[in-house]
Amino acid sequence: MSFRFRVFLYSLLLSFAHSLIAFGHVGSPGVLVQKQAGKYQILVSVVPPDVVPGTANVTVFVESGRVRTIQARPVYFFAGDEGAPVHDELKPLGDNRFEGVVWMMESGSSSVELLLDGPDGKATIVAPVISVPTKMEPMPAGTGLILAALGVLLVILLITTVGASLADGTLKPGQAVPASFRQKRLIGMSIAALLLTVGLTGWRTWWTSWADEYRTEQLYAPLPITSNVESVNNQHRLTIRIDTSHFAESGSKRRKLNFLVPDHGKLMHVFLARTPHLDAFAHLHPDRRTLTDFQSNVPDLPAGQYLVYADIVYRNGFTETLTDTVLIPQRAAPAVSRLPESDPDDSWLVTQPMGVKENAVGLPHLDDDMVLCGIPGASSSLGDGSTMLWTDKPAPVLEVGKPYRLKFAVADAQGKPAALEPYLGMEGHAAIVRSDGTVYIHLHPVGTYSMAAETFLVDRIADTTRRFQYPDPTVFRDSIDRYVADLKQRPESEKNQRLMAGMPAMSHTMKVNNMVEFPYAFPRAGHYRIWVQVKRNGRVLTGVFDTQVKESLL
Repeated sequence: MSFRFRVFLYSLLLSFAHSLIAFGHVGSPGVLVQKQAGKYQILVSVVPPDVVPGTANVTVFVESGRVRTIQARPVYFFAGDEGAPVHDELKPLGDNRFEGVVWMMESGSSSVELLLDGPDGKATIVAPVISVPTKMEPMPAGTGLILAALGVLLVILLITTVGASLADGTLKPGQAVPASFRQKRLIGMSIAALLLTVGLTGWRTWWTSWADEYRTEQLYAPLPITSNVESVNNQHRLTIRIDTSHFAESGSKRRKLNFLVPDHGKLMHVFLARTPHLDAFAHLHPDRRTLTDFQSNVPDLPAGQYLVYADIVYRNGFTETLTDTVLIPQRAAPAVSRLPESDPDDSWLVTQPMGVKENAVGLPHLDDDMVLCGIPGASSSLGDGSTMLWTDKPAPVLEVGKPYRLKFAVADAQGKPAALEPYLGMEGHAAIVRSDGTVYIHLHPVGTYSMAAETFLVDRIADTTRRFQYPDPTVFRDSIDRYVADLKQRPESEKNQRLMAGMPAMSHTMKVNNMVEFPYAFPRAGHYRIWVQVKRNGRVLTGVFDTQVKESLL
């Protein structure tokens, strides 16, 4: 099968597929990258295609620096730089904004490489992208009827043409059709109909087989997990088990679990949020006990049903959020002694229910009790007596799809700026969950992507090999486990130093050391809760903010 013909078939079939990007997050399509590269400060938005092959929309906002041209190209992890196409130039649209498209011809973990050039020099930015089709939709009824009618017409025309060519081609103008010719015509039409029936049946069988293979081999299949909380000496322990029973079914459902890699020094980041009010929250880092089992002690969370979001990263840069729900039972009696945290960076918070009232639809409901420089803000009291402020909330109700910089500042009890310490190698972390749990994102100051994924994708571009080869899985897994265990025992300053050294692309720093910001575009209208986590005096502090998002007016 030729390459062009294969691309045509993929495009034809995938024109009826929908890609719900739910890998490194849930329900938030695309990726935002906020970077300082040389003299350029930019914000990059990449929206992967709904179908693969398809085009990804790339938008670059140049916030500082003089850029003349920006070129973009996709780089697929397994093909690397040697197998990547040439760059395409993005179109300048004014207001220091550039837009364009790049063709994504392969599914899976990829990146978009941007080359910036201008009076302030040259710079390169790599934006991690995951583009995988996840859903097949039926053909619209109207389109199906039109195509069926055209198909029937073509079949009739072909059969009658064959009959006419066999019987009527030798007749002279005006000559009557002999009975023998009419018989010959019927025989020809019958043979043509028979051959067409056999051909169409074979084509349908092949097409069905090919579509089934696409459905089972190429459609993204979420990795299922089973979460369970058990009691140990009247304390709770969470176990997350990856279900591998389906691995034999197809390639799309398999995962290279031996090749999980740490992100910010952790093999798994787990976020728990109690439903329905999102009033209890935990950010945990379970230990890997076996290839499929991860375990963590549960802090003093109240009983109830919890949403589970578990983030993992693979060696090829593919990121996934594994989702489940888990019941934390009521303790039988007050605990005599509490189990220690499984990880010193674990944190949790019990707070007020989400600020969504029965009649709040369409109405702002933030606690807008602060006015900062004339701009409405919101505040959240932290566990050490300091206060976190949402400093520049542009409006009581935000808009869908609009890129925002969510900026937060911390002030001590006297109202003075409170210096922040690195938390897992960064200025802060944030988690955003829609009120019904259908949207979740783990945010970083540099964007909506994994630092580990970016590192591996950048290294892959620098690699000159044509195809990537995995190392020995047992040796690789053992080395990762030893690295994570060693890192956990390091002093905080040394641990952060090693983490930041392992993230060479992490060049974004805040201008004020009591502030942290996160780029994000809310994907759907609704009510959202935002947990912002920073570190002060060796303690992880969590601020909580609610906001409403509506459809864009444009």
